[in-house]
Amino acid sequence: MTRDHGVQVSVTSRHRFDFSPWAFWSEADVDEQRDQTDHQKALLTQNPGHSFGDQCYISGLACVDNTALVLGSNSYVAAGAYLTGSLHAGRDCTINPYTVVRGQVRLGDAVRIGAHTSLLGFNHTMSDPDTEVFRQPLSSKGITVGDDVWIGSHVVVLDGITIGDRAVVGAGSVVTKDVAAGSIVGGNPARILRWRVPGARPTAAPDDLAGAVAAFADSARAQAGELLMRCFDNATDGGIFADRPGAAPTVRAQCDAVEIADMLLGRAPDQLPAEQQISRLRGWQDPATGMVGALRPDGTQKVPDATLFDAEAGYHVLCVGYALDVLGSTFPAPVRLVADAPAEAVVTHLEHQPWADNAWTAGHWADILGTAFLWNALAGERNQPGAYDALIGWLHTHADARTGMWGSPRPSDGLLQIVNGFYRASRGTFAQFGLPLAHPERVIDTVLEHARDMRYTRTERQNACNILDIAHPLWLTRQTGYRSEEVETLARRLLTDALRHWTPGQGFGFQAPRKGTPGDGPSAPGLQGTEMWLAIIWYLADITGLEQDLGYRPRGVHRPEPHPLISPRGIRLG
Repeated sequence: MTRDHGVQVSVTSRHRFDFSPWAFWSEADVDEQRDQTDHQKALLTQNPGHSFGDQCYISGLACVDNTALVLGSNSYVAAGAYLTGSLHAGRDCTINPYTVVRGQVRLGDAVRIGAHTSLLGFNHTMSDPDTEVFRQPLSSKGITVGDDVWIGSHVVVLDGITIGDRAVVGAGSVVTKDVAAGSIVGGNPARILRWRVPGARPTAAPDDLAGAVAAFADSARAQAGELLMRCFDNATDGGIFADRPGAAPTVRAQCDAVEIADMLLGRAPDQLPAEQQISRLRGWQDPATGMVGALRPDGTQKVPDATLFDAEAGYHVLCVGYALDVLGSTFPAPVRLVADAPAEAVVTHLEHQPWADNAWTAGHWADILGTAFLWNALAGERNQPGAYDALIGWLHTHADARTGMWGSPRPSDGLLQIVNGFYRASRGTFAQFGLPLAHPERVIDTVLEHARDMRYTRTERQNACNILDIAHPLWLTRQTGYRSEEVETLARRLLTDALRHWTPGQGFGFQAPRKGTPGDGPSAPGLQGTEMWLAIIWYLADITGLEQDLGYRPRGVHRPEPHPLISPRGIRLG
């Protein structure tokens, strides 16, 4: 027995909240709550990388030795827990007594971890047989756990594992492979025992993915005419496409329709003669700037700004240029704004892009510039001497050797910006011109790490932009063979998800469909989502060796190979 605040209590009672922290904020007295608040303040003072939400609890008997520790509200760390490395946990997460969490670990919301469990987000390397293992470097791929996950007691989760949303890991399991969302796993090594969420069970076994791909392609081809017709307005301007029924017509919608028809039907959309579509697209180019202005809701066109680049008109350099290319035509005039830009201006604009905190916007700008160089060169228009070299050289020399990309991660969205920005910048430059990347293996490392972030890759949270920006870099770097098994495993999972996003007769929405909101907002099927997801499916199918089962290949904006006229004609880009 001992005394605590003048009251005789047992040792067990004195440490009750250390071992049962879920009761702390409802039952602890004022002094105990003050002591806990002071304990957390001391941890925050010692390490600026820490952040704690409301009503968190961290036992004084836990060893907290993290470089970064982020706990959402109502999360707790119990006595005997051992925490090192970087841990980011959402709300209502529990790290129970004697749990070990080390390395790079990210927990979603409502992740409950039983006592004596180990999440080991790092590993020893052992590549040198003549050096003792403990003297060799450590490696870390990290562990990602989704939302609403229960991990029982005495579980071991190894480095590189992703545990999907609403999964359950039985007590005593050793988790050596990713755990599917909604599944219940157990054993050593852990395997699926049954499904907590019956609807999460894959509709086709992994071995039948080829059949699922072929069946999807057949259905999409059969329904292509229907989905194009639902987005065609006969009453406006002699007939024009909108992204989806009821939306205003856009420049991009015409281009998406051309690319969808080319992939699925092998011809121009049947709604208008190809010659009429070519004439319209060419007629939209502003001869003074070479840009294509946006459409107003009534279908009339805005005059584009004479700058590099008008935010509304910039993407039209890509989509209109490639739609014309697919139709066997070209812009009638060069992109004059780019043809007149000297190398110094290119570098100045690159330096002023928001690479640090908005890499997607910066990559978008580089993509437009590189594509304008292409169209000008194909038309025989000389770009300014050194301008193209300035773009490629700047990107090559400014790629971060740690990530292979440009920009920096952000606390708010992790690696999303730099991965998405990398796709845009590399698409219009290295991919489009068939040039080698500076650090391809680091690109793979970065994309695989990002893909474990369930905020973007969880099935119902996927959107076409985020998944394309994972698929394309992995396809672009596939020749390295680096981490190829992991790349293919990820590609198979994302491909299985993508096939499920299709809405019969309507195509794909930009955002994956969500239960309870069919056809709502970004999830509503339309031309943009359909064109992008068709391209995504091709890239993922090609990574997994299933491209032949699709029977189509993108030839437009998302063309996988460099433009076919670059090498044979030996065109000059500067």
